[in-house]
Amino acid sequence: MKIIGLTGLTGAGKSTVARKLMAYGCYHIDTDTVARDVINGDEKVKHKLKERFGDGVIGTDGSVNRPVLAKKAFADEESTNDLNAITHPAVTEKIKQIIDEKKDLGYSGIIIDAIALFESGEDQLCDFTVAVTAPEDIRLNRIIERDKITEEKAIERIRAQKSEEFFTKRADFIIWNYEPYNLDTEIRQIISNL
Repeated sequence: MKIIGLTGLTGAGKSTVARKLMAYGCYHIDTDTVARDVINGDEKVKHKLKERFGDGVIGTDGSVNRPVLAKKAFADEESTNDLNAITHPAVTEKIKQIIDEKKDLGYSGIIIDAIALFESGEDQLCDFTVAVTAPEDIRLNRIIERDKITEEKAIERIRAQKSEEFFTKRADFIIWNYEPYNLDTEIRQIISNL
């Protein structure tokens, strides 16, 4: 069974691609969900977050206060790098555990859906990687509609990400999720590699 690394630019349609791959029998690992579970469930990770970012990142109920953590961790590049250094190894270990649990259950493949697939090193767990992309104006409109945010906020999110080239140079396959490309045809090409 093959492991597919799925990544790409915000608003490019990564979730749409994941759903289509799931329709072909793939199991989907959403690393954002895994990260939330790890951050709140791993006491060592919580301790390191508190040590690095202060008491305010842990709420009175003992769970991580995500808005406070986000504000502190994304304040500058060094803080973001520190957050990643604390969380990525634990998240990657949890992903390996999920793969081990699911590998013999008859799925056609396993998708590791990760915005930071390459930065975290999770691409090393994959048989091949797929980057989803679309032009910035299309992505901007999708983000505004999806997240119900202003154009200014959507532009901030786009600017906070790596460039399109970062993804396309590293991925084994690229899905161009916009017309005139046909998404179903592109998905079938990915499935043929399973």
